[in-house]
Amino acid sequence: MNPVIIIPTFISARRRVEAGGVISTYDHATPLSAPGELGRLFASLEQVDGLGQIMVLVGSERSIEMQALKKVQTEAARYPNLSIMVIGAPELLLVQQRMEQLGLGRLQKEVSLTGYGAVRNLGLVLADAFGFDSVVFLDDDEVIDDPDFLHKAMYGLGKLTKKGIPILAKTGFYYNADGSYLSKSQDKWYNHFWQQGKAFNKWITKAMQGPRLSRSNHVCGGCLALHKEAFKRLSFDPWIPRGEDLDYMLDLRMYGSDIWFDNQWSMRHLPPESPSEGTRFRQDIFRWLYEYRKIEYSRTQIDLLQVKPSSLEPYPGPFLEPGIRRRIRITALLRSLTRPDKSAYRKAAKAATGEAMTYAERNCSKYFEFQFVWPAIMSRMEDDQVLCTALVQSVTQNMLDVAPDGLGVRAPLHPSLRSGDARGNEVQEQPRGFAPDQAVAQAANHPYRATSASIDPGATTQIRLDLGE
Repeated sequence: MNPVIIIPTFISARRRVEAGGVISTYDHATPLSAPGELGRLFASLEQVDGLGQIMVLVGSERSIEMQALKKVQTEAARYPNLSIMVIGAPELLLVQQRMEQLGLGRLQKEVSLTGYGAVRNLGLVLADAFGFDSVVFLDDDEVIDDPDFLHKAMYGLGKLTKKGIPILAKTGFYYNADGSYLSKSQDKWYNHFWQQGKAFNKWITKAMQGPRLSRSNHVCGGCLALHKEAFKRLSFDPWIPRGEDLDYMLDLRMYGSDIWFDNQWSMRHLPPESPSEGTRFRQDIFRWLYEYRKIEYSRTQIDLLQVKPSSLEPYPGPFLEPGIRRRIRITALLRSLTRPDKSAYRKAAKAATGEAMTYAERNCSKYFEFQFVWPAIMSRMEDDQVLCTALVQSVTQNMLDVAPDGLGVRAPLHPSLRSGDARGNEVQEQPRGFAPDQAVAQAANHPYRATSASIDPGATTQIRLDLGE
């Protein structure tokens, strides 16, 4: 296997207290003026065996997108031993222009740097274009302690179980700051109707005691490996406010596949303190009501498998059942009586009765419509030498901008993508063709092709590993 590591990172103009839009509110956006945790992750990756290409996707408010990009580029430049591509607004523009050239449209909502799902989709498109056969997603607030992290990530990926079922997606788990994989659930009176942590702990305790690989009810988005046969077939949902990782597991089940849990693949998750727990719960309200409506809608589609909450016990089944709206509202009101973030919880309770339901009803069908075109997108973008060449030129030149001896240097766009420049300014020249042999020759000489060390996912074509069917 030849995996690429993809790391989404979100930069904000300031440490927000109030929520942004439904999609553009993030759990732990790094303030532009703060160092953040990304450098810590880079440092930990330096000792990972078999490490190849790293792609960092930089999301931010539009008003600071170039400042955010430069911030991440500067951090990446401190680790010359790592092969890091920093993807920001200029590179997104190239991707969108190329998709337009290929008759796919720009897909500005579905493949972008705004929203958890859309950012991951951009990562998948890039992995496809550069020819990687697998993707490993990490979060920027993690630390990798195990030199064999990538080998464990690839263990079993693309292999068949004894029943002939392909393992195309797998997840690991994380240890928190206390060295535990259990959720810090609070068994308080105000959480009586919302035992999310308790339900998760029950599930993972059993999974950790079982075989190394077993079917998973949970997905850790910062410890997630996808085979190309999964990500070429299935995208992330750009309309879910958060929890896009768990949602991907549900989508896989609807389309006849699954995610597997590896109880020997882990990392440490050390997030900064959340500026507003009430705002995060508001996002959870939008998330679970959207998920509930989406599953209900999927049952009306004859080409999808039904996902029943009873098949997802003890977690997340209880959060996908009828009555979830009432439980959300009561929990928000109870927490508003005693938690520090009282005002945000009151707003969250109000959201459960109005805008969150409206949002779910308006958007729950859009993902399935997008899924009709996703395989075609991936087919046309696969091993796209023209796009790769343009991206490599843009990324390389932007990195020179932050290097001590490269300040002020600007690289032109690739001739084939000349409908706008790398800063988003319109130019009169229209997109024109580019000789395929020239694109191949140029792209082959760039350091960002899929050249990481091959990692063996298992010794046999039919997996004979520690596996629970």
